[in-house]
Amino acid sequence: MNSSKSPGLAGFGVLKNTTCHTEKKISVFFSIIFMTVGILSNSLAIAILMKAYQRFRQKSKASFLLLASGLVVTDLFGHLINGAIAVFVYASDKDWIRFNQSNILCSVFGICMVFFGLCPLFLGSVMAVERCIGVTKPIFHSTKMTSKHVKMMLTMVCLFAVLIALLPILRFRAYQIQASRTWCFYKTEHVEDWEDRFYLLLFSCLGLLALAISFLCNAVTGITLLRVKFKSQQRQGRSHHFEMIIQLLAIMCVSCICWSPFLVTMARIGIKESHSKETCETILFALRMATWNQILDPWVYILLRKAVLKNLYKITRGCCGMHIINLNMWELSSIKNSLKVAAISESPVSSKQINLQPLSSTGQ
Repeated sequence: MNSSKSPGLAGFGVLKNTTCHTEKKISVFFSIIFMTVGILSNSLAIAILMKAYQRFRQKSKASFLLLASGLVVTDLFGHLINGAIAVFVYASDKDWIRFNQSNILCSVFGICMVFFGLCPLFLGSVMAVERCIGVTKPIFHSTKMTSKHVKMMLTMVCLFAVLIALLPILRFRAYQIQASRTWCFYKTEHVEDWEDRFYLLLFSCLGLLALAISFLCNAVTGITLLRVKFKSQQRQGRSHHFEMIIQLLAIMCVSCICWSPFLVTMARIGIKESHSKETCETILFALRMATWNQILDPWVYILLRKAVLKNLYKITRGCCGMHIINLNMWELSSIKNSLKVAAISESPVSSKQINLQPLSSTGQ
């Protein structure tokens, strides 16, 4: 109790009896590789976003580009800051007593771990809600989801994540050096105080809630797109539906697979504390899984596009020798097509028949 409220000594209790060891050379290698790949992939995604923003300035796509940019920039800074601190810790032989006398570095590391962990999850759920509204309520999306509103949402999400990250500091509860001595987070060993349990459960519950919202909204979006596809029976929407469904499945799978182990582990520790060697190794494995989500985010959201899917389809069809889906036309703007097709599905039957002819003529 006293150790958690004295910032200068809070993180050093675990150093006396470390039960989890990591190989220095392997750990440094993994840290450098993760940081380098994450920086390169997110930088490439930012370049693609900027190019896309110059080519497509439609109002319907502005919200997606802003949210995607916020997600990619957050992942990029997460790799830069957290990766640099982790490499410094490994290079200093994890001697926290020497370079962390006032516990400032551990506090900064812990704040960054919480912020850059929760913020991408929140942004992913906001993107899922935005896509769901854009497909199911296109008129509302085009009139209410302006760039100003999206910027306000981005600001609110970041401020909320900052508040959660600063909550232990505001309550004079220092972040703790973990058993592996390679990173800082909430207290995960000898958790007896209710406030320490609260922080772990708050982090895991918010993360799992963001994943649940993303899963629900993406499922609704995918079902809506499939329903519209089978209703319209138009060639124009087929490639767009194929692209969107693949993206939604990839987003759900990557987010759930990468983040669920870490969030569930934190929740288990918060509910019933355990400090065995197996738990330490489990936390390290779950943490590396969560890091992979930030590496894969730009590839799922940005780089998994129609051109890549088209080439993958050709290779698959060549290997299987079957004609699965007719991909004669790939539209230039996926967001614009989703608004058109969703608007047609919500119109009466008579207006649908009138509007199908000009819509199909534009695709030709």
